[in-house]
Amino acid sequence: MAAIGILGTGRVGSDLGRALVAAGHTVVIGSRTPESAAGARDAVPGATYTGPRDAARTSDIVISALPGHVALDQLAELSAELRGKVLVDIANATTGAPTMRPLHTDASLAEHLQRALPGTHVVKTLNTMLFTVVTDPGALTTPPTAFLSGDDTEAKRTVASLLGDLGWREEWIEDLGDVTTAGATEALILLVPHVVRQHGLRPFAVSLAR
Repeated sequence: MAAIGILGTGRVGSDLGRALVAAGHTVVIGSRTPESAAGARDAVPGATYTGPRDAARTSDIVISALPGHVALDQLAELSAELRGKVLVDIANATTGAPTMRPLHTDASLAEHLQRALPGTHVVKTLNTMLFTVVTDPGALTTPPTAFLSGDDTEAKRTVASLLGDLGWREEWIEDLGDVTTAGATEALILLVPHVVRQHGLRPFAVSLAR
């Protein structure tokens, strides 16, 4: 099992931490206030809390559960610690409510991350669903799809294996190609406000029907 670093202590990061600990991984959660995060009500049992730099440095795979609008700036500060690592980007960088339009209009967040972190293998995934589906894909009546975008084939294989530990079946995972394809999945954020407006925060995901 791998050592997984999770940057971010919100609902997404905490859910991922619990699921990955349950799957047998060593989980290190990076927070700018690690002592407070470790003592919070939703702290992850079995995970270690430390600063973001230490979490990135000591992990084999790093998952960014940071809000999309701050992810680029905060991750760029960790370029040395992330060098040679797989960075899993699961965020959508948006202008915020109510429009929820993509923040970056020239390229996707994943592309910006790859440019800022040339020594890191960025893989985009898990950004086309409500956060609860990330760690419980089998709860939906229709099988969801987890899309992968990234330049490194081996890094995408590593991430696909990690998704398997979260309950994602192999046939639910779709490799779209290089990191430029992340622009397509990030654009799907345009659907989200309308889906939530109609149905509330009921679990949903984009599914590729065949």
